[in-house]
Amino acid sequence: MGPLKDIKVLELGQLIAGPFCTRVMAEFGAQVIKVESPKGGDPLRKWRKLYKDKSLWWLLQARNKQSVTINLKERDGQEIVRCLAKDADIIVENFRPGAMEKWGLDYETLAKENPGLVMVRLSGYGQTGPYRDRPGFGAIGEAMGGLRHVTGYPDRPPVRVGISLGDAIASLYGVIGALMALRQREASGKGQIVDVALYEAVFSLMESMVPEFDYYDFVRERTGSSLPGIAPSNSYLTKDKKYVVIGANGDSIFKRMMLAIEREDLADDPNLSHNDGRAKRCDELDAVIGAWCASKDLKDVLSALEKAEVPSGKIFDVTDIVSDVHYRARQMIQEHKLSEDETLLIPGIVPKLSDTPGETNWLGPDLGQHTDDVLGAAGYTAEDIEDFRRRKII
Repeated sequence: MGPLKDIKVLELGQLIAGPFCTRVMAEFGAQVIKVESPKGGDPLRKWRKLYKDKSLWWLLQARNKQSVTINLKERDGQEIVRCLAKDADIIVENFRPGAMEKWGLDYETLAKENPGLVMVRLSGYGQTGPYRDRPGFGAIGEAMGGLRHVTGYPDRPPVRVGISLGDAIASLYGVIGALMALRQREASGKGQIVDVALYEAVFSLMESMVPEFDYYDFVRERTGSSLPGIAPSNSYLTKDKKYVVIGANGDSIFKRMMLAIEREDLADDPNLSHNDGRAKRCDELDAVIGAWCASKDLKDVLSALEKAEVPSGKIFDVTDIVSDVHYRARQMIQEHKLSEDETLLIPGIVPKLSDTPGETNWLGPDLGQHTDDVLGAAGYTAEDIEDFRRRKII
């Protein structure tokens, strides 16, 4: 079930960007056929923490997908993919540019048999341009896209965000592009290529960085936890050594905050009534707020700010997340059966659709678990499948 229940997706790729893209589609009902190498499958199967020799990350990344083993380097394996592509709506691939062409799985070839096919191509640098042939992971996309340069503190080297953010952003653009292409197909009957470069996906989030540089010759730098030019907005240490994030940068919010911490003088200061004035005195305001936070425990800080309707919150770790009542109420922490005796907490699905919500039907499958069913549905006989298996095509 789900809004994509009539959409068939063929996933050719591995690790993060391509499989994350198809994961979203699978969560909302698409039939996602994940093609894996018979020799071990997607490397993500063995990444990070394992459950019975299977990655817990894999269980999430491949939920609701069907696993089919096909050797893409063999001519007969390529022919099987061409057969599966004939009635697919979307193909998602994240190989280095040129690989699909080498295997005879390029868009032009596949579209001859299936003109309505949409192909999502995720790569480090895109399908064109002087860098197209370079290998590019999410970390490289974050670096080239500008994110790494502005992440961290000014007196320290650039740092990474603690997740594969570049891959995830590119994946979501892949989903958006695929759905837009399907919408266009309703009018034209034709599919198209969705070309997503990881560095461009990251670059698209860089706010006003380019016009600021062009007009003012301003280069945005690392600023730690503060938000330069928008004040006050920062992280502050409380008496019990916990951090609280406070965003009191709205004009009326700032005034309520100052009244809450008993600084009527600042609340009534006309020079602080608007952001441009506060930005000039951000260090002073941070010192005032920091001193107030340092005099109170986190729970008291949050209580006072909630009463004053000032946006604030503690910095959650995973322990906070899985025990939080709001996460639970929004079904963002769900329990899924691993076996008769074991359950596993998994993240819920985003976004929330009122009539056709996404759901987890099953966790990441065993390697090749659905090969026989998928190939049988494509018209291959049991004898064909056994022959492919004997010749290590599947």
